[in-house]
Amino acid sequence: MSGITRYIYDYLEPNYDAAGYVVFILVFILSAIVFKLGFAKELPLIKNIIIYTFLFLGCIVLTFLALFLPMIEGLIVAALILIIYKTRLWREKREERQANS
Repeated sequence: MSGITRYIYDYLEPNYDAAGYVVFILVFILSAIVFKLGFAKELPLIKNIIIYTFLFLGCIVLTFLALFLPMIEGLIVAALILIIYKTRLWREKREERQANS
């Protein structure tokens, strides 16, 4: 197991079902953050529901991969990179608006 997944399973050792759910929820939340920061566009509510439903189903596969690969760690790194990118983009747009005013 990878680092964070191993820690979760060790911390919740007698209850492996709960550890699996925690890993799944963590993978889903991080995947949703990465999707929202990197790929999401403004869509109607029903389309967002469909997208996040398929993201939920895809995270089932990612949870199985998280047992052997560092999926959670990779999603954390991707989220941090996208947060830095969005912050710099927001700051540059704000400075550009101030320069044009």
